[in-house]
Amino acid sequence: QVQLVESGGGLVQAGGALRLSCVASGSCVEINTMGWFRQGPGLQRDLVATIGSGGTTNYADSVKGRFTISRDAYNTIDLQMNSLKPDDTAVYSCTAEFLRPSEPWRAYWGQGTQVTVSS
Repeated sequence: QVQLVESGGGLVQAGGALRLSCVASGSCVEINTMGWFRQGPGLQRDLVATIGSGGTTNYADSVKGRFTISRDAYNTIDLQMNSLKPDDTAVYSCTAEFLRPSEPWRAYWGQGTQVTVSS
């Protein structure tokens, strides 16, 4: 069974920083792209940042220069969030593309962690 466990969310004042972590576990042949999406109140879920197995990164325009995604191990990613704004308030969810034995590539999701930025 695949599990993605996020940690590091919380409440912070505008201008502050938070660091999110995600650890993926479960039997697999390979893990490809991992990343973070977020869903604010009343909004759709949007891309925040992704990182490929080779380290290639991709960021939403709204977080470029403020957020940094890193991959500490093949199954672990972090998201360093600096200069946080109230608009960054959302549930942040980790995702990972897994190739499991006898199965096609598939994206899995974590439960999400709340990030609240007060003005």
